[in-house]
Amino acid sequence: MAALSSSAVYPLTADRRQTPRVLSIAGSDPSGGAGIQADLKSIAAHGGYGMAAITALTAQNTLGVSGVHVPPVEFLRQQLNAVSTDIVIDAVKIGMLGDAAVIDEVRSWLESVRPAVVVLDPVMVATSGDRLLTDSAGDALRALLPLADLITPNLPELAILLGEPEAIDWASALEQGKRLAAECGNTVLVKGGHLAGSECPDALINTSGLLRQDVIEVAGPRIETRNSHGTGCSLSSALATVQARTGDWEASLREVKPWLLQALRVAGNLEVGRGNGPVDHFHHQRVLQPGGFATTLWKEAVPELERIHGLNFIQELQSGQLPEWAFSYYLAQDAIYLNGYSRVLARAGALAPTEEEQLFWAKSSRQCLEVESELHRNWLSSREASDVTGPVTKAYVDHLLATSASGSYAVLLAAILPCYWLYAEVGQKLHAAFVDAGAPAGHPYADWLRTYADEDFAAATRMAINFTDGAAVAASGRERAEMLEAFRQSCRYETAFFDAPRLYA
Repeated sequence: MAALSSSAVYPLTADRRQTPRVLSIAGSDPSGGAGIQADLKSIAAHGGYGMAAITALTAQNTLGVSGVHVPPVEFLRQQLNAVSTDIVIDAVKIGMLGDAAVIDEVRSWLESVRPAVVVLDPVMVATSGDRLLTDSAGDALRALLPLADLITPNLPELAILLGEPEAIDWASALEQGKRLAAECGNTVLVKGGHLAGSECPDALINTSGLLRQDVIEVAGPRIETRNSHGTGCSLSSALATVQARTGDWEASLREVKPWLLQALRVAGNLEVGRGNGPVDHFHHQRVLQPGGFATTLWKEAVPELERIHGLNFIQELQSGQLPEWAFSYYLAQDAIYLNGYSRVLARAGALAPTEEEQLFWAKSSRQCLEVESELHRNWLSSREASDVTGPVTKAYVDHLLATSASGSYAVLLAAILPCYWLYAEVGQKLHAAFVDAGAPAGHPYADWLRTYADEDFAAATRMAINFTDGAAVAASGRERAEMLEAFRQSCRYETAFFDAPRLYA
C-alpha cells in the first residue's frame, strides 16, 4: 500500500525538523505525580524537550498536601528570563501559581515574550481536595486568562473562575465553558472527569470562530481508578507539546486523549503511594520494552523492511530512474488496494471496543476512499494504467478481508498495521533521501516524494500502533499468536506490493 503519506518511525517518536521546546511554569510535587514533575514526563512522552520554572514548592504525596512554600517572586523572574533570553520557547504550560504576586510576574513575562502556544491549567484545588491557590489571587488569575490560547479547568475550577455553582451535568458544563470562552476570547477545554456516569467526554469551546465549530466534543470512556493524581497537569502539558507541532487544537486533543486514557487505565501497575496514585506517563514505552508485543512485531518487520529498501522499485523511485510504466502500475494497484483496505478499516471500527477507536478507524476508512479518488483525479488521469486487479493486490486484500471476517479485533489490527507502519518507515526514508539530495526540481517523482512528509499520517501511525498494543494486552495467548502470524503475512504482502510493478506490469 502506498498512497498514504508519512514521516513516522518506530518507536512512536515523531520524525520532525524540530523537537518542541516546552516550558512548564508550575509548582513542584516531590512525590512526582503532579506539577512540574508530571509536566516534564508528559512533555517527554510526546517527543518534546521539557524545561521548568518553579513557582512553588509543595510538601505532598498521594495522600494530600501538607505544606506550600512560595519562593520570592524575584527568583521566579530570574528563572523565566534565564530560559527565554537563551532558548526559543515553542510552547508554555502554566500550572500552579500560588499567589497574586507570582501571577502578576507570569503575566508580565508573557506580555513581553509572547510565546506561540500558551496553555493555562488554572490549578486551584489538588486531587486530594487541598486548596493550592490563595483566595486573594483569584482576581489576578482571571486577569491572566486572556493571555492563554487554551484554558483547561476542571469543573470545580471552571465554576470558581465564573463565580457560579459547579455544573452538575454535561450540558451545564458546556454552557459554563461557552461563557468563559466568550469572556476570555480564547479556547476552553471543558473536562467531564468530575461528572458521574460511564462516559468521560471532553470539549473544546471557542466562540470567536477559531475552531471549525464553536463546540467540538471528543468522547471517551470513564476509567475507574483511584490513581488520577496529576491528571490535569499531565493533560495540559501534553496538549501544549502536541499543539506546538500540529497547530490544531482538535488534532492535538484527539492525539493526547487516548494516551491519557491508557495512562489512567494502567496507572495501578506503578504501585506508587497509598492514596491517589499517579498516572503512567510512559505506558506506551513500557509496553514496547523488550518482551512487549509491539517490539515483537517490530522484530518481524525489520527483515521485510530491509528487503523493501533493497528492491529496484524503491531505489529507482528514490533516484528518479523508475520507468513511467512501473510507477503507473504501482499507482493503479494502489487505488484498487485502497478501496478494499477502506472496507477492512470500517470493519475494525465496527469491532472496536471504545468510541475513540471506532472514530479513528471510521475516519481512516473514509480517508482511504478520499485518497483513492485523489489518485485517480491527480495522478492516474494523465497516465495509461490498467484497472485490472493484479495478483499481489488481490492476494493482499483477500488476506485482509479474511482476517476481518474472523471476528477478532486484535488479530485484525495486527493485519492492518503493516500498511501503516512499514509504509511509514519506507516513506520517511525516501523523503529524507530526497531532501538530503537537495529536493531536485527535475526529479520526475518529486511531487510524490513530497507527500511522504505528511504529519497527519505520522500521528495516525502512532495511534494505530498504540491501539494494536492495547488490543494485544487484552487478547488471549491464542489471539496473540494469531496476531503475530497475521502481521507477518501482511508484512510479506507489503514487500510484494512494492515489487509487483517489476513482475507484473
